[in-house]
Amino acid sequence: MIILASAALGVFIGVMTARKRGGAKLDMAQYGASFGIAFALLGLVVTVFIDRMV
Repeated sequence: MIILASAALGVFIGVMTARKRGGAKLDMAQYGASFGIAFALLGLVVTVFIDRMV
């Protein structure tokens, strides 16, 4: 659940970043995808860390 939430947050932040910089729709899609992947990986690390602690 943490992975999906962090991926969705990453997509949102990526799209907002591209929009703030004046990007076109494809720029927003690229930023959203890259931020989404990065945040999903971060969420995966957090999930594994939490699972190992318990």
